[in-house]
Amino acid sequence: MSKEILRIVRLTFIPELTSDFITIFDESKDLIAACDGCIEVKLKRDHDHPHIFYTVSKWSSIDHLNAYRKSVLFEHTWAKTKKLFSDKPQAFSLMDVG
Repeated sequence: MSKEILRIVRLTFIPELTSDFITIFDESKDLIAACDGCIEVKLKRDHDHPHIFYTVSKWSSIDHLNAYRKSVLFEHTWAKTKKLFSDKPQAFSLMDVG
């Protein structure tokens, strides 16, 4: 049985382009949430650094996450998002212990 995956991605943007990213996320979040195996998807903003965001999503399994990461939706969304970065993103796939 596969374990649920919590995916956290830290995204650092060019400060004046953060509103562009929020628009991209708002346009994509319901489509991502509708992907097979997606349990939830949220956007968080760093309290002290407003140009840093975190996407937090929960997936039924690593296979579901990887299927999304290979999808046209991800490819399209990521292509628009990566143009806005001021630093390399950091991604973490976490699962419960036990």
